[in-house]
Amino acid sequence: MNIINAIARKIDTFSLRLRLTIGIAVLAALGISSITVWTTWKMQQLLINSHKQNIENLTVRFPHDVELYSEMMPPEVGLQKAINNLTTKNIFLWVKSPEEKFLAQSRTSDNLSSARLSELMSIAEMPITPQVHQINQRYFVLCSEALRVRGKVLGKLFVVQDITRDQTMFLAMAHSLAIASFLIVVVISVVSAFYVRRSLQPLCDLSQMTAVISVVDLSKAQLSVDHAPSEVRELAQTFNMMLSRLSQSWEQERQFVSNVSHELRTPLTIVYGYLQSVLRRQDNLTEVQQEALETAASEAERTIHLLEDLLDLARADSGHLHFHVESFLLNELLIELVEMSENYSGREIKYLVNSEALEVKADYNRLKQVLLNLIDNAVKYSEPNTPISLNANQQEQEVIIQVCDQGYGIPLQHQSRIFERFYRVDESRNQATGGTGLGLSIVKTIVEGMGGKVSVRSRLGEGSIFTVILPVK
Repeated sequence: MNIINAIARKIDTFSLRLRLTIGIAVLAALGISSITVWTTWKMQQLLINSHKQNIENLTVRFPHDVELYSEMMPPEVGLQKAINNLTTKNIFLWVKSPEEKFLAQSRTSDNLSSARLSELMSIAEMPITPQVHQINQRYFVLCSEALRVRGKVLGKLFVVQDITRDQTMFLAMAHSLAIASFLIVVVISVVSAFYVRRSLQPLCDLSQMTAVISVVDLSKAQLSVDHAPSEVRELAQTFNMMLSRLSQSWEQERQFVSNVSHELRTPLTIVYGYLQSVLRRQDNLTEVQQEALETAASEAERTIHLLEDLLDLARADSGHLHFHVESFLLNELLIELVEMSENYSGREIKYLVNSEALEVKADYNRLKQVLLNLIDNAVKYSEPNTPISLNANQQEQEVIIQVCDQGYGIPLQHQSRIFERFYRVDESRNQATGGTGLGLSIVKTIVEGMGGKVSVRSRLGEGSIFTVILPVK
């Protein structure tokens, strides 16, 4: 039962393959069953008609035989003589007078007992035309006709032919034909299932190829399905044209973001510098003016950081984000980061590093940017009175750096997407903290650019752990 349930779960009831297979199987079943039924009916008709024709010939011949024998012997003896001549092991005759008295009848045989013959003879009405009747698992063709000799009605002739043997053979053959038809339908279904699977394989290959295409591969992606039907090849060409248009659109968007970010960063930096200069000479400013200038300076600074992040992502997309990768001692960088973060945030940063020197191969400034982003993220999304931990250790040829907080945590369904650009778990909370949704995307881009990996493990109400893994050499 468990195996059946497992198979049922794996079967996609909406798949084209299953629908085509079922459709072919149903059509095959309908077609073969129709042919089988028609063939069986036709064979039955031929068998019955042959027996009916034999009975009709007997009813035509019998009066002539009676007339012939009556010329040479008494009528009663001639009547019995004619019946005896036409009686076989399967054919039985009897004659009744108009007063329903038996004038003559066939003798019983091994095939037909006296009781069964009496049962046949007791049938009150027999059809004038031959008809098939089933009596006690045996089959008979019955017929009756008025017996006229020299224009005089002597009585009524009854003819019965036992067709049980032929009918039994026919039923056995019909049964065998039904089994053969069922097996043919099964074979056609199995063969069609494999044929449909093989025919749809190019579509599956096409789906697998498109599933692995990323933004980076858009300009180089080309779908090719060899030995596929022309319709699938046309679909692949359509996909290739669509990928080409997407690549052009992405390149235009990337170029636009890069140009806009570059053009806006300089004037915003100048504006931010003037605002800071005015704030330093705040003796002549009212409280309202000072608050307005501080807000403007804060927003200008945040916008500058956003533009710098966008420029970094644009450079990474175009392959122009360069790294100065070298080996250096990680301990010194981590101590510097702890001091900077504590002074900037006013929060306690726990520094948990083994006493031995940790050497890592990375870009010093880029790694510093990554860890500052992660620490700043931990500060924003945890309570002010909770500590933040910075851990580092070496395992084989990798250095593992972890930034841990005891904050709100990240829901499981969001953890796989938090490294996407502009993705925010809680929109209102990000607006309150000033987040842009680019910080973790920058972290992932830089870490992977240096040959490392970044991941997150989090539980609601318990905090989050961001792990950065970099090579030692």
